[in-house]
Amino acid sequence: MIRHLLLGCGLIAAPIGAAAHQLIVFASVDCETVTVEAKFSNGNVAQQGEVRVLDAENLLLTTLALESDGTASIALESVDHTGGLVIEVDTGSHDNYWLLTPEDIARNCQT
Repeated sequence: MIRHLLLGCGLIAAPIGAAAHQLIVFASVDCETVTVEAKFSNGNVAQQGEVRVLDAENLLLTTLALESDGTASIALESVDHTGGLVIEVDTGSHDNYWLLTPEDIARNCQT
């Protein structure tokens, strides 16, 4: 009887543990390209998902798919980045974002 009770509790708790990881989003700029990386807190890369690039006013500038290695690249010249950029990643079950300020972009574009 106790074994059945413990098994039942384990089955109830299993989905909670599986959903406990978070999506981690990181974006960097090298003056020509914004590189987006998405992975889960358990270390696995997000193998599919949608990347949305928004300006400082939350106007959608472009949308692209994550590559199977959890990355995406955007040509900096293809988006208006004067006010900074909001990079959102949505995998369908998880989402998160990264902010690139105008200072971040300028600092990485100095020669």
